[in-house]
Amino acid sequence: MLQFLVSRLITATVVVLGVMCLVFALIHLVPGDPVEVMLGESAQPADKEALREALGLNQPVHLQLLDYLARLVRLDLGTSIYSRRPILDILLERIPATIELGIAALWVATFLALPLGILAAMHRNTLLDFGAMGFALVGVSIPNFWMGPMLILVGALWLGWFPVSGREGFMSLVLPALTLGTAMAAILSRMIRSALLEVITEEFIRTARAKGLTEWRVIAHHGLRNALLPVITLLGLQLGALLGGAIITETVFSWPGIGLLVVEAIQRRDYPVVQATVLFISLSYVLVNLLTDLLYAWIDPRVRIQKGP
Repeated sequence: MLQFLVSRLITATVVVLGVMCLVFALIHLVPGDPVEVMLGESAQPADKEALREALGLNQPVHLQLLDYLARLVRLDLGTSIYSRRPILDILLERIPATIELGIAALWVATFLALPLGILAAMHRNTLLDFGAMGFALVGVSIPNFWMGPMLILVGALWLGWFPVSGREGFMSLVLPALTLGTAMAAILSRMIRSALLEVITEEFIRTARAKGLTEWRVIAHHGLRNALLPVITLLGLQLGALLGGAIITETVFSWPGIGLLVVEAIQRRDYPVVQATVLFISLSYVLVNLLTDLLYAWIDPRVRIQKGP
C-alpha cells in the first residue's frame, strides 16, 4: 500500500509540474500586455518599460519560468500584478466560496442521483426507468452556460425567489448549486443504474432474497455497497471536473470563487494569479483522484490486497 501511495505521489508531482509549465507557456503566448492594462495605452514608453522591469516581465520567458518554479519550491506564490497583493491572501479569500459551492453541488447531485439510479434499476424497462434515464440524458446535454441563465430567468426574474448573482446567504447558493449539481446527478444516476443492474444478478443477491429480505433492503444493504466502486471512480472524476465547471457557473452568477478569479485574472493579464489558480485546480484534481483510490481500498479489501507492496 505504501509503495502504491509513493508511486501515485510521484506521478501526481510530475503531472502538476507539466501542467504548470504548459500553462506558463500558453499564458505568455496570449496576445496582450499586462503593463498596458495597468497603465493604459496612452502611458509614456519610459513608464511602461520601468513597470515592466519592476515586475520582471522584461526577462526572457525561460528565466521567468525558472524564477517562478524556484519560488514555488519555497511555497511563494508571488504577488498579483494587478492589485499588488500577495496571491496567497487572494486565494484564501476565494477558496471558501468555491468549496461551499462544490459541497452544495455535490449534495444536490447525490440527492438526485441515488434515488433515480436505484429506482431505475429496480424498475428496469418501465416508465419509471425511461423517465429517470430521460432526465439523465437531458441533464448531460444541457451545458452550464445555458442552464445558469435559464435558472436566473425563471427563479430570479420571473418568480423572484432567488438573488440574480453574488454571495449573500443560502438563497444565493441555490441556483449555482443546481446548475452544477444537475449535470453531475445525470451522469451519476446512469452509472448507479448500470452498476446495480450488473450486481443484482450475482449469487449473493439471490442468497439475500432467499433469506426473505425485502427487495429494498437487498438493494440498499447488499447491492448498492458492491456497486459503489465504478460509481466512486466516476464521482472522483466529476469532482475534479466540478472545478472546471465552476469557472463558467461562477462567472454567470458572479460567485466570488476561484473560477471567477481565473476569468478576472485572464482579462487583466495577471499572469501570477492565473498560474496560482491553475496550480490550485490541478492539485485539487490530483488530490481527489488519490483519495478516490484510498476509498477504493476501504470499500473493497480486494483492491487493498492487489495494490499492496
